[in-house]
Amino acid sequence: VQLVESGGGSVQAGGSLRLSCAASGYTYSSYCMGWFRQAPGKEREGVAAIDSDGSTSYADSVKGRFTISKDNAKNTLYLQMNSLKPEDTAMYYCAARDRETCGATWYAFSRWAYWGQGTQVTVS
Repeated sequence: VQLVESGGGSVQAGGSLRLSCAASGYTYSSYCMGWFRQAPGKEREGVAAIDSDGSTSYADSVKGRFTISKDNAKNTLYLQMNSLKPEDTAMYYCAARDRETCGATWYAFSRWAYWGQGTQVTVS
């Protein structure tokens, strides 16, 4: 399983970014996928998750601003981030689990088996 993130960068508060995660090495469409982030000195936290059927879950801090989506034909996961705030600054990681549903505890990073290398998002 290989996950490669892209799309991070620096943006002013109120701006937007779209992160992408290219996946390979497994049956992408049948996996639960998610985005996590980690700021310096803080624990890794769940941002959003999407089940194999397209059902989504979000952290309260990003609801209404971020949208997770996927393109099964391209084996790619996305995170559209709008109305960005300085507190969104972090390294963002793509993750995958070999199950179709992410479950009620999707935000627990210890439950995820596969990780990308991360992409930095800085909001000033």
